[in-house]
Amino acid sequence: MAAFTPGAGMSSAGQATQLEPKPEEPKLFGKWSFEGIEIRDPGLKRYICLKPVWLPHTGGRHEHRRFGKAEVPVVERLINKLMRPGRNMGKKHLAYNIVKHAFEIIYLKTGENPIQVLIRAIENAAPREDVTRIMYGGITYFVAVDVSPQRRVDVALKHLTEGARMCAFNNPRPIEECLADEIIAAANNDSRSYAIRKKEEIERIALSSR
Repeated sequence: MAAFTPGAGMSSAGQATQLEPKPEEPKLFGKWSFEGIEIRDPGLKRYICLKPVWLPHTGGRHEHRRFGKAEVPVVERLINKLMRPGRNMGKKHLAYNIVKHAFEIIYLKTGENPIQVLIRAIENAAPREDVTRIMYGGITYFVAVDVSPQRRVDVALKHLTEGARMCAFNNPRPIEECLADEIIAAANNDSRSYAIRKKEEIERIALSSR
């Protein structure tokens, strides 16, 4: 007599299917989640990339494509802006560690997700109007123009990192702390932020050139 084995006569449809574990969502630096990050400025939504990544390093694969940098994670663009000519030129790992430690300081000071604080800082520091130079008949004059969304993000990131470098120059405070303070001040729309002051100056000049 054949031995009875449980489930021998059951079809594959009747067998209990084992649920596969849901893959873990990537978190920036292994800590900060991209869930629930809100971009309030509708003009910047297409140009601030919040694709979940563990490590913000694309290796320049979007470099030769027009508007390709809109697909580069916004945190990596911040890291790249830190690699300006001078002390940090070409040192991607050093810039990576600066931003990583700055995010830790932002969390300790605000208790919020540092990615959300950075997004608010970019929105507040992005100028909406600028001037362009026009030459007509040997005369040069300036005319106010609207700033494209891509350039708004570029200028905001440039001024955030510029303010951090100027704060840390000839100063015992490390650049990580200066960058964290600059991002927090810009997120709060504080006039002590270098990026906010530069934005107001650009818009004031554009207003007088209308």
